Amino acid sequence: MTSVPLTTDTVEALVRRQLGQALGGARGMVEAALPTLTFTVVWLVDRNLELALGASVGVAVIELAARIVQRQTVKFCANALVGIAIGWFFVHLAASRGGSADDQALAYFVPGLLYNTGYAVAISLTCLIGWPLVGFMIGSVTGDPTAWHGDRQVVRLCTRLTWLLVLPCAVRTLVQGPIWLAGHSGTLSVDTAIAALGILKIVMGWPLQLAALAAMSWLLGRNHTPLQVVGPVSSAGGQG
Repeated sequence: MTSVPLTTDTVEALVRRQLGQALGGARGMVEAALPTLTFTVVWLVDRNLELALGASVGVAVIELAARIVQRQTVKFCANALVGIAIGWFFVHLAASRGGSADDQALAYFVPGLLYNTGYAVAISLTCLIGWPLVGFMIGSVTGDPTAWHGDRQVVRLCTRLTWLLVLPCAVRTLVQGPIWLAGHSGTLSVDTAIAALGILKIVMGWPLQLAALAAMSWLLGRNHTPLQVVGPVSSAGGQG
């Protein structure tokens, strides 16, 4: 059985702690933003796609090395590297299909758009079918993955929190998608589209996530649902 710290005695406290860990704190969010910022700036200054991609990889590797030296989790840096690798794949896919340098630069932003769209749709479905994602976050800690679903108050709270998780991804897709399409179709200049996408990816990255987290914290602050109602919790000393 999974143990829960004694200080986590309500659903709200547990969700708040789990979300904080998932975002990686301020450093984790900055580490996620820097590679994209580097790619955008280098491309706009030099219009050298390989240099821009290489520079973004270099920044992510430096972040990774710093984490290793400090013996801290490398999860967020590794995620950034995976994101760059996927972006690089889409760039070379565009090149293999005869795309211009402009097309290839725009392709770098396709994975992010696909991820946000897919995430928003998939997580929305968990709410629509009555099994919100945040509930499983609770279940993963309490030791019973589905016990929370037996309490309507908990399900209602988890549904609202899950919709708040969906919101940033949905907003990113709705705002950035049309800009990408405009750049790809020629309605908007490629440089303008890439500059806008790079800036928006950062502005609508961790700041938007923090705004959603603030809304979730406000919602959590209004409730005090005992953790015991959603599953087994270990006794003092962490013995399960």
